[in-house]
Amino acid sequence: MFYLTEEFFSIQGEGKYAGIPSYFLRTGGCNLSCAGFGASYHVQGEEKMGCDTYFAVDSHFAKAWRRVEDASVLIEHLNEEFTKIGYLPDVVITGGEPLMYHADAVFYEVVTWLVEQGVRITFETNGTIEIDFEAYPSYKQTIFALSIKLANSGEPKHKRIKPQAIANIVQYANDSFFKFTIDKRVTQTTALEEIGEITEPFDSPTIYCMPVGESRATIWHNDRAVFEFCMKHGFYYSDRLHIRVFDTTQGV
Repeated sequence: MFYLTEEFFSIQGEGKYAGIPSYFLRTGGCNLSCAGFGASYHVQGEEKMGCDTYFAVDSHFAKAWRRVEDASVLIEHLNEEFTKIGYLPDVVITGGEPLMYHADAVFYEVVTWLVEQGVRITFETNGTIEIDFEAYPSYKQTIFALSIKLANSGEPKHKRIKPQAIANIVQYANDSFFKFTIDKRVTQTTALEEIGEITEPFDSPTIYCMPVGESRATIWHNDRAVFEFCMKHGFYYSDRLHIRVFDTTQGV
């Protein structure tokens, strides 16, 4: 059994596959909260801070999450949705932290079915969950966007950096790339050092940097600094197209 907070057909807005029509499955629950990213929301009149998908992270919202207990029901639904679309889109499985469910039988059955259909799957993950790729071989056919969190997330290093989990993904996945969320406060200070420490063990890793922001306004506040940071250090710049187009709207 696993939880879905939303599903929708849209355009991938970030990273290596930005611009590609994709069907999104957003799971509920995360092992990090990332209050440092500064997305403001309210719970019972109290202001809280979190990541831009706080509604899929904070357990306060769990009553609105959908329990998926039967893989065949979701598979039938996805088959119907793909038929409506008229082709097999990419599928992006995001969260929250979707790999919290990687060993769940229902979750793995859905992933395996997608792989068997020839769907290109990308997991958006914080890279803290260690996967046994031999026990769950379908993950070898998928792509991982490793959104490793830096110090600006507000999370302690021992929670957000799991070297063996990252190494397993880089070694066994069909494809993987790093994607760091940064802002102008850290581009000239700790970001380069942190990124170097995380990616140094790997041969020519693909590294994207994108601006912190849950809205157009906050992206505009950070994008130029991140843009210049990428130019200076030879990283790829990733925009956040869905936020540029739809601002704070969910389900896009």
